[in-house]
Amino acid sequence: MKKEQKPVVEIYADGACSGNPGIGGFGAILRSGGKEKEISGYDEMTTNNRMELLAVISALEALKKPCKATITTDSNYVVKGMTEWIHGWIKNNWKNSQKKDVLNRDLWERLLKASSRHDVNWVWIKGHNGHIENERCDALAREAIKKCRKRMGSEKA
Repeated sequence: MKKEQKPVVEIYADGACSGNPGIGGFGAILRSGGKEKEISGYDEMTTNNRMELLAVISALEALKKPCKATITTDSNYVVKGMTEWIHGWIKNNWKNSQKKDVLNRDLWERLLKASSRHDVNWVWIKGHNGHIENERCDALAREAIKKCRKRMGSEKA
């Protein structure tokens, strides 16, 4: 019996913050088999790194079955976190190289869980450099920040 191949998905993700900490937004594009889906969200008080993580987490959690995913982001924090740092953090009981608690552990654990059912290839790109999908994700993140401001009733937040 032939093993079923996992669907191939391209994921582009970006996070943004108005102030750091401040109002944050994220955006992601999921593309597979000629179909494309955009997702976004916001948080009233957060950091840029949390939004970068949440963009990728939200995209992975939106996948209905195990996939072969390429995740493209301008966040070295996310890419290095998942490819270089996370196994050491786990081994050291979620302490970083300075023996301090790893920041955003809740989201790192959620990302680890969300990525575990997929074959993930992590790709870093330079941000704000004309990469079409990255620019679109940035726009989605900024639109989400505007929605949050509007919901909070203040255009200057």
